[in-house]
Amino acid sequence: MLNKLKVNIQYFLPKTLITRLAGKLASAKLGKFTTFLITTFIKHYNVDMNEAEVKNIKEYETFNAFFTRALQKNARPITKASNAVAMPADGVLSEYGEIYKDAMVQAKGHYYSLNALLGGNEKDSKVYESGTFATVYLSPANYHRVHMPLDGKLEKMVFVPGDLFSVNLLTATNIDNLFAKNERVICFFKNKTIGEFAVVMVGATIVASIATVFAGTVAPSGGREKNIYRYEKENITLKKGAELGRFMLGSTVICVFPKNSVTINGKKGSAVKMGETLAEITIK
Repeated sequence: MLNKLKVNIQYFLPKTLITRLAGKLASAKLGKFTTFLITTFIKHYNVDMNEAEVKNIKEYETFNAFFTRALQKNARPITKASNAVAMPADGVLSEYGEIYKDAMVQAKGHYYSLNALLGGNEKDSKVYESGTFATVYLSPANYHRVHMPLDGKLEKMVFVPGDLFSVNLLTATNIDNLFAKNERVICFFKNKTIGEFAVVMVGATIVASIATVFAGTVAPSGGREKNIYRYEKENITLKKGAELGRFMLGSTVICVFPKNSVTINGKKGSAVKMGETLAEITIK
């Protein structure tokens, strides 16, 4: 009964207003108050600052600077095998598997549309029908930069406005089409071995913004309309393990691969680290 109440209340909360206010607070330089917020957060979520490039919390001028902190150079080794796909983020491997034509597993007994997730363009989604996907959920305690699972040349990025429901397991098992409802940024890449792949960064309650290394802050969009950024004619290529983007507060990353191109390794519900092996390339 309590869990049902926690889910249902999200329909009535002013999620966008709460999230934008949280974003303003997180980006403000508030001196000792910022330090207090960071200290409280570290204690509450047991954040390991030994991994951080900057360990002294007083050096973070804003909460966002702390939240999107860089790690030490060797904190996350990137899988070196040429046929290995790297984990894009720290978090929990909440779901993975085959895409059933256009249907993807959100949580046990709950599915959502591949086409809707990728912005509603049939040409974009057709490439991945009957393909493979992996979903990584980032909790507030995790490292919040998103990295490349494979080498890729950027072809297109799409911002899709949407709702800002929480994306934790409780919500995922109770709200249909959650990841296709929420605000998100979709990056489409080409890889020399498997062809195309996509990385989707999904927003959520209190996720103040989503940024990429090539476009800066993408979400929230002032116009609140779907926006397509085309990069086909530009030579933006990112190596496996390179930073792709970051969340200002936690959320979810979904990687989508073509049919018969990769085999996912891992255990659903297991804690994962960026750079570990997510999958093996099986295409010949």
